[in-house]
Amino acid sequence: MGHARLRRTSPITQFAVAAALEALGADAARVRDGSLLLGIVLCVMTGCVNYSRRFYDETLKDPAMASPILFPETVFNAPASHLAALLESNAINYTLVGDPGTFLQGVAAGANWLLEDRAEACLVLGAEEIDWLTAEAYGLFARKVVLSEGAGAVYLCREIHDQPVVQLHSVTESHLFLPGQNRAQAAQRMRAELPDGNPEHLLCDGTQGLRSLDAAELEVWRDWPGSRSSPKEILGEGLAAASAWQCVAALDALREGQHAGATVSVVGCNQQAIGAHFVISNLKSQISNPSE
Repeated sequence: MGHARLRRTSPITQFAVAAALEALGADAARVRDGSLLLGIVLCVMTGCVNYSRRFYDETLKDPAMASPILFPETVFNAPASHLAALLESNAINYTLVGDPGTFLQGVAAGANWLLEDRAEACLVLGAEEIDWLTAEAYGLFARKVVLSEGAGAVYLCREIHDQPVVQLHSVTESHLFLPGQNRAQAAQRMRAELPDGNPEHLLCDGTQGLRSLDAAELEVWRDWPGSRSSPKEILGEGLAAASAWQCVAALDALREGQHAGATVSVVGCNQQAIGAHFVISNLKSQISNPSE
């Protein structure tokens, strides 16, 4: 954290950097020396809310005295910029802003970059920080939600392995919540694009133990035949970070040999329903049908 770009960063950047370095492991050094072309996709919903609140608070009190040092930390792509500087990477770098389902859009984008040879590997991150502004907003509309903060990362690459590897099988379309398509209908269409489950598969859903918010997702997966995991019930509503945690939990279960396949379901808070499926493969870790 002594790097010059990280001395004044808000928690969201610190969370993202920690998750990125953990996911990359030894490959972080390869990015720095230029031997690995790494694409970065950062996915957020509220983003850099701490510095935004501080900057606008100063602006409202006395515009002439608002600190210009704070302003660069208010923009959504600040964490991804800091991460690229830390890794000394000048490869493709995107920030996606949306609801929790945006993380799976980021996974699809990263997979497409690999297919199009725009990057040799891709790091997809979901990160959030909490502030009284977001806590108060949820208090107005969903008082029982427990907000949390942090980051998670999924590292995508195309390599040949002798041992079984976790393979991205598919990511569904984003099924939007619209006047003509409610949450339940969007969730049904999302599930219809995913492989049928079986007793050997894991479902990692986004429910959090609140019937009013979980109803659509509970209904669409009510007949799931395999095991289920709901990380939000333990970790809280981490927004974009929570979807990353769902993927990490699913991938860890596959790596440990607990299941033959894993499905991640995200019925977002205000935008979309989207899902992804991962499998164990003995072949090349190729990306198949990441998005259409």
